[in-house]
Amino acid sequence: MIFKIEHLKIGKRKLFSFFLLIPTLFLITFLPSCQNQENGSYKDLVNNPEYYHKSLKKLTDVIVHDIFSPPVASRIYAYPNIAAYEVLVNGNSDYQSMAGQLKGLTEVPKPVVGEEISHPVASLHAFLIIGKALVFSEEKIEAYQSELYEELKNAGIPETIYDASMAYGEVVAKHILAWINEDNYKQTRTFPKFTVNDDKGRWQPTPPDYMEGIEPHWNQIRPFIIDSATQFIPAKPTAFDLNKDSDFYREMMEVYETVNQLSEEQTEIAKFWDCNPFVSHHQGHVMFATKKITPGGHWMGITLIASRKANLNLIETCEAYTRVSISLADAFISCWDEKYRSNLIRPETVINQTVDEDWVPLLQTPPFPEYTSGHSVISGSAAVTLTELLGDNFAFLDSTEVEYGLTARHFDSFYDASEEAALSRLYGGIHYMPAIRNGVDQGKKVGHFIAKKLVTKKLENTSVQ
Repeated sequence: MIFKIEHLKIGKRKLFSFFLLIPTLFLITFLPSCQNQENGSYKDLVNNPEYYHKSLKKLTDVIVHDIFSPPVASRIYAYPNIAAYEVLVNGNSDYQSMAGQLKGLTEVPKPVVGEEISHPVASLHAFLIIGKALVFSEEKIEAYQSELYEELKNAGIPETIYDASMAYGEVVAKHILAWINEDNYKQTRTFPKFTVNDDKGRWQPTPPDYMEGIEPHWNQIRPFIIDSATQFIPAKPTAFDLNKDSDFYREMMEVYETVNQLSEEQTEIAKFWDCNPFVSHHQGHVMFATKKITPGGHWMGITLIASRKANLNLIETCEAYTRVSISLADAFISCWDEKYRSNLIRPETVINQTVDEDWVPLLQTPPFPEYTSGHSVISGSAAVTLTELLGDNFAFLDSTEVEYGLTARHFDSFYDASEEAALSRLYGGIHYMPAIRNGVDQGKKVGHFIAKKLVTKKLENTSVQ
């Protein structure tokens, strides 16, 4: 603050009194700022997990804007959270690094010895550097960074600590980026497109857009924890058979009849869990699209809600996001491996061909094979992860979809939510029941494997391994 001293005509007594007041004015003006630094009150502010929640939500908003497919979005969620966690773990002796546990992740650099940093500030910086590197709309992340960093500076963080924190965040981000570049994602961008054949029972692109199969080589992406994409291969789908006495025909008709007589609640459930990042709408010759969160984004939203309700601190919040995002990413790898192996026809296609050429499902059919259900697999995996962290019977109000015009729904547990998410695909008319049942089982196997193998809290400090 700069004081402008005006030339005033005042008496000596008044002048003397004025100068006596100067020390008091100085204390009033400057002491709060000094105290902010000296008593560490800024630490309380930056340790507030709301900054982390806000940053995660910004990443979700950009993912929605950029229209990333569900598998790709899961990758975008995982890496920034891992980067932030690896920063925070160096400031908390109760937690341990994921280096050596996550495939290919080597020891993360530690802060410079003797240099004071704010681990929360460094973690946010690492998170946002990685997030920006993985999305298209970098400018949206940059604008958020400018706003966030200005707010952090105004919190009273000493400049030397702020600068050292930002530098450390960059060091960790650089290490994580080098690891990211080895996950085979870039290579899969050059692989051939999925070849559609006319064999009976095989997947065909569906109306209204007849999009090509999304991410047919996702099983080539490096997993985080699971041994391989084929570790949890589900039971084979029901054999394609249009004989009216066959199991497949009965399963197909179950979808057809369910959609034709949906209750109001079933319709609400289907729409609540739709989570289609790009829903196209056609009116005559006009086409427009609606953007929404991915199914993985929905579960990251549930993680936000649960973390707040459980009053988790910063590193607990980061741990929750990181473990959930890893469970989602590996679940997508497992699921997509099966989708393009079984290559099963969608209900809409076969119903139009054999039962009712005018029939349309409630939800737009996604552009990839039917078996297993992605919602079922990733919801099963995420539910296991959150239950391991926060316990069973953790009731919550899921308001994730409210901003997209849908009503919040109450769930008695994470498993309760995952079961509804899975069944919603039958109501939506896009999955047969075996893809749902076996998908949930597949996802739970992925989730339990990760829960057992990935250790975040040091063993002497936790009973959950």
